[in-house]
Amino acid sequence: MKALNPLVMSGKEVLPVIEGGKGVAVSTGKSSGAWAAAGGIGTFSAVNADSYDENGNLVPIEYAGKTRGDRHQELIAYGIRGGIAQAQIAHEMRNGEGRLHMNVLWEMGGAEPILHGVLEGAKGLIHGVTCGAGMPYKIAQISAQYGVHYYPIVSSARAFRALWLRSYKKTPEWLGGVVYEDPWRAGGHNGLSNSEDPLVPEDPFPRVAALREFMNSVGLNDVPIIMAGGVWFLRDFEDWIDNPEVAPVAFQFGTRPLLTQESEISDEWKQRLTRLQNGDVSLHKFSPTGFYSSAVRNDFLEDLHQRSDRQVRYSRTAEADLHVGIPLGRRGRPIYVREDDADKVRAWLDAGYTEGMPTPDDTMVFVTPESALTIKKDQIDCMGCLSQCQFSNWEQHEGTTGKRADPRSFCIQKTLQNIAHGAAVENELMFAGHNAYKFGEDPFYANGHIPTVKELVDRIMTGD
Repeated sequence: MKALNPLVMSGKEVLPVIEGGKGVAVSTGKSSGAWAAAGGIGTFSAVNADSYDENGNLVPIEYAGKTRGDRHQELIAYGIRGGIAQAQIAHEMRNGEGRLHMNVLWEMGGAEPILHGVLEGAKGLIHGVTCGAGMPYKIAQISAQYGVHYYPIVSSARAFRALWLRSYKKTPEWLGGVVYEDPWRAGGHNGLSNSEDPLVPEDPFPRVAALREFMNSVGLNDVPIIMAGGVWFLRDFEDWIDNPEVAPVAFQFGTRPLLTQESEISDEWKQRLTRLQNGDVSLHKFSPTGFYSSAVRNDFLEDLHQRSDRQVRYSRTAEADLHVGIPLGRRGRPIYVREDDADKVRAWLDAGYTEGMPTPDDTMVFVTPESALTIKKDQIDCMGCLSQCQFSNWEQHEGTTGKRADPRSFCIQKTLQNIAHGAAVENELMFAGHNAYKFGEDPFYANGHIPTVKELVDRIMTGD
């Protein structure tokens, strides 16, 4: 394979291979520190990161606040403490090698105070900040304030152009790189626009070339583009290396670092990755963020699909097309549905899906009484982990979005904390990139081999 030469990034010459940040509490200081020690750029997640007591024991995240606003402040405090803890672990592990970045989501709850708190509390330990999930205009100003480089995550030249013109052109000296995250192939939340078809993936090269063209037009010729999402073998991207249409270019790996010895996800999660088949990762729109996201099609995701399938338009009063009354609940108060939907609703009720839950879209979904209780409790327990949440109707400035809470979604904080700390992987949201099935095909992982991060980085640099 064509040589992939080092690049100067975040103030130091490094291998142009980057560990992608994965929250909640998945990309840890242990993993990112090992990646930096191998000569690349390690990225820990500062999204609800774990922290530890004076004896090194995990501090459980428990909320005592009576209101969402009180719990939101607790969440911010946990986030700052955890981000600093992971930065310290990573700094110790990297042994002065590579570079260390932190990853945040602009639409996470308390993004700005957490950024300030971690960068202040871990001064000198963090060299760059990657940030996506929204339009992070302020990331440039915040990063420059602490003398660290910023790396916005975008999925199109159009998005970066908007960020540049509104904000980044004021602090170009701290722009360390631009992460192009492929919205069809990356794991986690993806940046698909309304004009793009989620079922029709586009070739990333022309999209990255368009990004490079705009960057060059504003004097960013030497600022690297980091290709993220769908990167498994570097040999598949050999034509990108030193190609003036996209170079300088680096490559980010989000899914592959999950299966390393330093990765702190559960053994069950690691083993599940090795059994994935092509197509087991699906793009869905159940996230309370409103973004599409990519996750393993497991029992948890299947339940969300089926929940939305048990959905009809309804009214509390008889209308022209909603005129068939069906009694619900203990009091038998009727809802009115279309004649074509009446038999479906009766069948759902007979099957035990006796709780009708209204959505913000004048529809109703039908769930079991047990599911209804869980959904309502999760909504009540909201701690504001997002800037705004469709599931609970939280909004961090006003306290509410002003819309009905949406039972078709889920508490993302709860499920991601659960899976990160050992819960059964079939019952939780399991983010993964669409190439995750290659764990089972790649001979590097044959016979149950789980490499160290150093072994993985060395392997990647060969092209495989």
